[in-house]
Amino acid sequence: MSVIPVEVLKKAHRKLAEYHYELRPVERGYANRTLYINLSDMTIEEKPVTEEMKRIFTGGRGFALWLLWNAVKDDTRWNDPENELIIANGPLCGILSYPGTGKSTVVTISPLTNLVIDSNVGGMVGPYLKGAGFDALEIQGKADRDVIIVIDGDTGTITIEEAPLEEPYAHLLGRALTEMYAKNEADKRNIAVVTAGHGAEFSRYGMLNFSWYDLRRKEVRFKQAARGGTGTVFRDKRIKAIVVRKSGFTAKSNNPAKPELIRKASQRINKEIVELDDKQNQMRKVGTPYLVGIMNDYDLLPVYNWQYGMHEDAHKISKIVWMGLFTQGVPDGCHYGCMLSCSHGVDHFHLRTGPFKGDVVLVDGPEYENAAGLGANLGIFDPNAVLELNFYCDTYGIDTISFGTSMAFAMECYQRGILNRERTGGLDLTWGNIDAVLETLHQLARGEGFGLIVGQGVRWMKQFFVETYGADPDFLNDIGMEVKGLEFSFYVTKESLAQQGGYAIANKGPQHDEAWLIFMDMVNNQIPTFEDKAEALHYFPMWRTWFSLHGLCKLPWNDIEPADNAFQPEPHKVPEHVENYCWLVEGMTGVPTTPDDLILSSERVYNFQRVFNLRRGSGRREHDYPPYRAVGPVTVEEYESRRERYDKQLKEEIGVDPEGLSTEEKMRILREHRMKRYDQLLDAVYERRGWTKDGIPTLETLRRLEIDFPDVVRVVKKALEETGR
Repeated sequence: MSVIPVEVLKKAHRKLAEYHYELRPVERGYANRTLYINLSDMTIEEKPVTEEMKRIFTGGRGFALWLLWNAVKDDTRWNDPENELIIANGPLCGILSYPGTGKSTVVTISPLTNLVIDSNVGGMVGPYLKGAGFDALEIQGKADRDVIIVIDGDTGTITIEEAPLEEPYAHLLGRALTEMYAKNEADKRNIAVVTAGHGAEFSRYGMLNFSWYDLRRKEVRFKQAARGGTGTVFRDKRIKAIVVRKSGFTAKSNNPAKPELIRKASQRINKEIVELDDKQNQMRKVGTPYLVGIMNDYDLLPVYNWQYGMHEDAHKISKIVWMGLFTQGVPDGCHYGCMLSCSHGVDHFHLRTGPFKGDVVLVDGPEYENAAGLGANLGIFDPNAVLELNFYCDTYGIDTISFGTSMAFAMECYQRGILNRERTGGLDLTWGNIDAVLETLHQLARGEGFGLIVGQGVRWMKQFFVETYGADPDFLNDIGMEVKGLEFSFYVTKESLAQQGGYAIANKGPQHDEAWLIFMDMVNNQIPTFEDKAEALHYFPMWRTWFSLHGLCKLPWNDIEPADNAFQPEPHKVPEHVENYCWLVEGMTGVPTTPDDLILSSERVYNFQRVFNLRRGSGRREHDYPPYRAVGPVTVEEYESRRERYDKQLKEEIGVDPEGLSTEEKMRILREHRMKRYDQLLDAVYERRGWTKDGIPTLETLRRLEIDFPDVVRVVKKALEETGR
């Protein structure tokens, strides 16, 4: 594909709007204002951040939810002009000396779920946006042509520019815009870009790429705000890219109240990383794909649309393979200064398909989710195929998790005879058919063929296959791995009741960043009772929410641990690292902070988001059930593959002798038992969280958390009246 010179691209730009603002220093982690842009009328304005906003919503996801709540109506759809796309950082975002502090959160109404989606992302956009003077960027309306938003934090200038020539392939566009807006090579590090891609225009799960400039490789690299269709909304608004410039950004740019506390926490964890990472998870050599082998060993690696949890070929896409493919010995942090450096890449990868066939590219990744979802769950155990899929998902702007889950669902429908070559347009969707999966992805990016169907997600496909092909809706609901419309990320949860709840109760849908309790529950048996599980499903979702309020990555919390962590009270919480975060908050804001304070701040935002779901027509018990495959065996083959385990459970847990029973009868008894236990879990979790039996936060809970705003109370009262409570 020919590439248009940057000079030609820039010459074709036309300024549609310009705004000048006063440059002010960040104070104690806050810029104390947000930026509002309406693309329908080209309005650009500043909004103040109030002390109440900071006290109740903290920052990051909290700010974004509050802004969106006040911008939309109860019935606003994802593609209505009034829907907003919001990027928010947080008071700890941009510390730089502490690992994992480069994150921001994207919030919008999701095309997949019709609920609020939040997606946490790295790169330098979040720190630079704050350095430029804003705690959040709020975009509303729709442009009538493709535009680029440029925020220049050096000059205090914001422009909206028509951008007619750039092709929205992320790897080309990010590179071109970095070169276009940088003054010279050294200045490229001061530019960060947000892009989507061609595929985001045709899929309900389009995603966003957030850039940083790799100084060693001299390459623009990306992390992804991938979940729930953020990129789809981005392209629906006719945004081609967002460019943020901020030079001279350092660890001091946040102007912390007590910098000595931040130094204390940073020195402690960075010392641990240097001394212990290579003995623990080797994040700096391989990153999250270290999990592939572990998940396979414990029957937790999804294979063939979660039918199975292990495969004999899993070693072909496991840790040692990726360690050999990833370039070693270069800094791989996705923001400057991150010592954990887990953002690995494969240099000089030769593409063999698609519009860039024959090109040699840098592939960012894969993460564990991509190795599992684009690999094992599709029956693909070729690392080069996983890398090719990873690259094209990124440059097309396609969420790898939703694509992998949607593709697996389609492939099982092909296995079961619901689909055939005629219905797929000639595609042979047998497990492991690499070429068919790649062709489906390329079709999706072109907006054509069966790829366009896969691009609508599992929930949409279930309805389409029932209405068009007469498929059994009960069976499709059992095997379609989505909750609330969001596709599952890649862990087998059949033997972890707590993880089933962690996925299905989650506000945005089944995403591992909210609760990952498999090992505590299934492997270590640390939470054996319903009360134990409920406590874990209170603490850990609140704790993980906390990271998205402050602009943080959760990996430095527990993917590197102090040497004596196993001997600490509640080692699963990594108490020394929790102490670090208390120091960071006090160091930045000047306010003494305890672990309970951290959880309270998250409870406010978490419950507010639950009420937002109620406002959107969800947020009740009926919406918190997983597909049965997440709970137990759907097919005879699944049961028989673990027959010894299931027969033993029937005898010891249920008191039923499996001898002489058919597999179908054993499956029925097991299903009744497991769903009864799941209902008991919901009861326990709701009670612990201060919710009704229907999953609605009580008015007492709203008052305790100080989120009893009139509009919030109105929504909850209406929901309570509808349930007769």
